[in-house]
Amino acid sequence: MADHCPSAFDESLISGYLDGELTQAAEQKVRIHLENCMQCRTLLEDLRSIREAAMSTEFSKPDDTQWDERPQGGTSLVARGAGWILIAVWTVVVGVYAIWEFIKMPASPLERLLVVGGLTALALLFVSVLLDRIRAARTDPYREVEK
Repeated sequence: MADHCPSAFDESLISGYLDGELTQAAEQKVRIHLENCMQCRTLLEDLRSIREAAMSTEFSKPDDTQWDERPQGGTSLVARGAGWILIAVWTVVVGVYAIWEFIKMPASPLERLLVVGGLTALALLFVSVLLDRIRAARTDPYREVEK
């Protein structure tokens, strides 16, 4: 970019000037330079027109049915609810059966330690991820944004 300006001025400062991100000293330096450099004034005007075009661009908005992730039909809504209930019941039944079999079976202390240690590690990981998700959901600035 420096090849546009004959005085080798850092043209990235012009973008910062346009966005209002410069310090007072840097902003004054850019203003003084713009008074003397036609190429940089042209660049500033080009950047302003690009910025205005980008800000005024209208985007087509999808209809409301494309935003909602819930099932749309009554049948699929009932099927999804029943599926979650059945998977929860199945998980509890299989878990209770597995615990019962683990208690009944003769095993060495090392085997019991490995199984209990592995299950404890999985439970701790699950709980930590769950807590992080809950904390993130509470502080998410976009949680109420639908469109």
